[in-house]
Amino acid sequence: MSTLVKISDLKKVYRTGDVTFEALRGVSLEISSGDFVAIMGPSGSGKSTLMHLVGGLDQPTEGTIEVGTYALHTMNETALAKFRRAHIGVIFQFFNLIDNLSIQANVELPALLSKTKDKRAIRERSTMLLDRLGIADQAQKHPWELSGGQQQRVAIARALINRPTLLLADEPTGNLDSASGEDVLHIMEEFNQQGQTILMVTHDARAAARAKHVLFIHDGRLAGHVAGGDAERVLQHSLRTSSQHP
Repeated sequence: MSTLVKISDLKKVYRTGDVTFEALRGVSLEISSGDFVAIMGPSGSGKSTLMHLVGGLDQPTEGTIEVGTYALHTMNETALAKFRRAHIGVIFQFFNLIDNLSIQANVELPALLSKTKDKRAIRERSTMLLDRLGIADQAQKHPWELSGGQQQRVAIARALINRPTLLLADEPTGNLDSASGEDVLHIMEEFNQQGQTILMVTHDARAAARAKHVLFIHDGRLAGHVAGGDAERVLQHSLRTSSQHP
């Protein structure tokens, strides 16, 4: 598989007045096209910051980020916005759906914002995604009429509407019950098996184990990695990493 994401010596420093916080302290990694990578770490470890940088939602203080042919560290806000619309899909923990829009309109919104001319093609793809995710019968309802698991399915459809190069999932099961969370992870696995590259941030070892590779981050630095597939192994490695980096 070819390399899709290449990060080298990535650093991110936040400054508020006289206070300085180093969120990332020299992270280097590569993600292959078609991979499913989970990032685990305690709150404040830098995992969400790393995801935001890879998605072009923020810019690094130092270091380089390449996603395909795009050098994100060299791009201004306008260029990054265009990059995100064309290449990035995001699944949020709290769904971030718009209550006064129908489910189908929520899914189609990113495609319409990308100025796609063919509205028939947008409708066909949104209908296909909703059907594939098992919620086609909910298309004309509103988010507040759906369960949490159904809302997250809508969020997945919305994230996939523009056929993103990279799908980012920020604690996608964190606001769901265990059964709904399992459903969402199974859906993500299915799309990955069909070639979708996924980067997921999670604190849940069972969720992380569904990925092909699990990276551990602590105090802004990578602190190890294991293969996915075994929740107990992922959990034990996570606990060991935490004990080594109190």
